[in-house]
Amino acid sequence: MKPKPEHTTQRLKTLLHCEDNLETDLGAWFPGERVVFRGKDLFSELNDLPWMSLLLYGITGRLINSKQNRLFESIWALCVSYPDPRLWNNRVAALAGTARSTGALGVAAATAVTEAKIYGGQANFGAIEFVKHALNSYQRDPGNFANFVNDELKTKRVIPGFGRPIVANDERIPPLMRVVTELGYQDEPHLNLVFEVERILLEGRKRMRMNITGLAAALAADQGLTTQEYSAYLIHAFGAGIVPCYLNAVETTAGSFFPLRCDRIQYEGQETRKWA
Repeated sequence: MKPKPEHTTQRLKTLLHCEDNLETDLGAWFPGERVVFRGKDLFSELNDLPWMSLLLYGITGRLINSKQNRLFESIWALCVSYPDPRLWNNRVAALAGTARSTGALGVAAATAVTEAKIYGGQANFGAIEFVKHALNSYQRDPGNFANFVNDELKTKRVIPGFGRPIVANDERIPPLMRVVTELGYQDEPHLNLVFEVERILLEGRKRMRMNITGLAAALAADQGLTTQEYSAYLIHAFGAGIVPCYLNAVETTAGSFFPLRCDRIQYEGQETRKWA
């Protein structure tokens, strides 16, 4: 199917307009002079911002306060940055270290695999989509909300942010909720909603509890993050666990991270072949 002539003409106009011409509202570096960050001078207007606040300002274009900064830092620090090399993304960094690759390559590869569907970026994306959709459903018809939750589970067989494959309880929820209560965010609509969803699921046949993905998504939604902003905020969330695993592998004997004898591999491919 060929594109319509008017589409081709418009595309050509766009390309010609963009040639040698960058238009952006994000910022600019003026060598030897200053840096503009989303319309503000980085050195004079944003120079006191903590790194997390600067990151979220870059993502959302909105400045957060100190309480919000503490909340978003706590989600990273308490929930996902564990220096355990057995974890799927940390293992990638450790393999890079044991192979004597560079830290940047190891961390980049480990960060890439945090997009895992079951317990990574895709699960976080699904969780915040669900809590937003669920709140809309509750506000429209609170009396039918239990049916909404059960129908979601029956139709999709999973509710992002609920259930856990290894243990039922999530040890990260109590410490994060202590921070939430300390900051005064314990009575927000999305947060109240996920605890109501948990109550409904615990009464059901599968008796599913909320996991940290559901809680973090609700907290972010209550702070006004969109689905895309929330996903962007979480890109580097595992970093404080990834980097130590790389460094530890670099400091040990090369190739010694989880080696496996060949005879332990159940090979079902071609038999040994002789080359002519």
